[in-house]
Order: sequence, then C-alpha cells, then structure tokens
Amino acid sequence: MAYCKVRQAEIYYEEIGDGIPILLIHGFTPDHRLMSGCMEPIFTLRKGWRRIYVDLPGMGLTKNYDEISNSDHILSTLIDFIEAVLPNQEYIIAGESYGGYLARGLIKKHKDRVLGVAFICPVIIPNQSERTIEKHKVLKRDNEFLKKISEVELTDFSSNQVVLNEYNWLRYNKEIISGCKIADAQFLEKIKNNYAFSFELENTNYTKPSLFLLGRQDASVGYKDALNIMEYYPRASVAILDIAGHNLQIEQPELFNCLVNEWLDRTENYIKLDAID
Repeated sequence: MAYCKVRQAEIYYEEIGDGIPILLIHGFTPDHRLMSGCMEPIFTLRKGWRRIYVDLPGMGLTKNYDEISNSDHILSTLIDFIEAVLPNQEYIIAGESYGGYLARGLIKKHKDRVLGVAFICPVIIPNQSERTIEKHKVLKRDNEFLKKISEVELTDFSSNQVVLNEYNWLRYNKEIISGCKIADAQFLEKIKNNYAFSFELENTNYTKPSLFLLGRQDASVGYKDALNIMEYYPRASVAILDIAGHNLQIEQPELFNCLVNEWLDRTENYIKLDAID
C-alpha cells in the first residue's frame, strides 16, 4: 500500500508479489478492489507475477487530482505512474470496462512495452448512446436470499447483475459497491462529459497475446462492438459468456479463472520465446 506522486495526482496503489509486472486497471467509479477481488485468487496459485493494483483519479484513495478534466489527462497520469514504478520496463495489462478503454490507450502509447493485455467487459465506444448493448435481464435469482437485503440494495443489485444470489451479492458488495461509495461523484461527472480520448485508437495490429472476455447479457457496454475491432488483435482469444453481464468475473468465476489462466500461460510463453529470440 503506497502513494506515487505524479504531475497531476497522488496515485494510491497496492503491489503484491515479484516477477513479470502486470498493471490492473479497474472500471469507472469502483476502485482497485474490483480487480484484486477477481485476480488475486488466480495469482495466489501462480508464482512469478508482480501485481500492481491502481486507484484511478477520482476513485478509491487516489488524491490531489483537481487539474484532471478528461480521459486524456487520466491516461497521461497513468503513464506518469507507470514511468515512476516501472521505468523503461515492459509490462502486461488487465483492464475492466473503462480500464479496458485505458488499456487500449496504453497500447497506443506503449505498444512495444505492453507484452499482453486482457480486456474484461471493455469500453469500446466511449459515447454510451452509440453502443450496441443488450437489454438488461436477470437470469438467475435466489428469492429466499433476496428477502434478507433491503429494497434499496435489491434495486441496485438487480439493475446491475444477471445472477442474484448470496455469492454474487457478497462479492458485488465487497468488490464493487465498496469502491463506488467513496468515489468523487462531482469529479466523475466532469470526466463523463469528456470521456472519449482526443485521438483515434486502433489503426495497427497488436500482435501479442490478448484476451477479450465479454458478457452476453452486458447492458452497459455490450459485446458486439468488441467484435468489430478483432482485426487489430490477431493473437486474441475471444469469449462471449452466457449468464454474464457487465460483472462477468463475479457471475461466471470458474470460466473467468480458466480463461485468464490460459491467457497468462500464453503470455508467459510469449515472453520466454521473446527472451530466447
């Protein structure tokens, strides 16, 4: 647990383990617990990875970010953070939702240094009205358990999750709501109005191991828009998970763990082969 002071913010981050650096970037409004909640169970069974969980400006415990006003600034702040903690080093990325959008920005800026990337329900089109999304629907529910939570909690839970049961509630509450509660709503509203980068993203192929995990019932970013950029990711595995919305890591944990582990295996192999070459 530490702070890293860069030009436009003091970034809070947590670092665990040694080895290949992996930057884990959460989505819009939650904090690093969104990523540590789903990724640490994987890494506790794998050696040789240096996990860097970051709180983005306006979220979590990051502070002194008043000069930031758009996604370009957040990306440049993230790059400053990378230069501070991983100076001139190669690294890989896992990003969820807005974190996936930032990951695409990092590939644009650090293409030679990013050795692999996993996109979890990534934002592809920043303008929400232009996205191809699914209509939200609940596919599984435990009515007996749902009687135990308040009406306010149930409304929030049922509007964001496809699976409504105790397991999903406990993780949703711990990994997502906990961060949302401490987010700077006024700051985030400012970023929402300047959400898109000022530059184009994919225009050349990213030829290193990548993974797209998409929720078949994702009513936030959908899954179809991601399929339209696959030509730029010739080394991508793509999985569209059923019974999975925008928090598929919680709703389909076994598939999530399996697919992320397979991507990490491919990335490790790529790094070893690159070292030999």
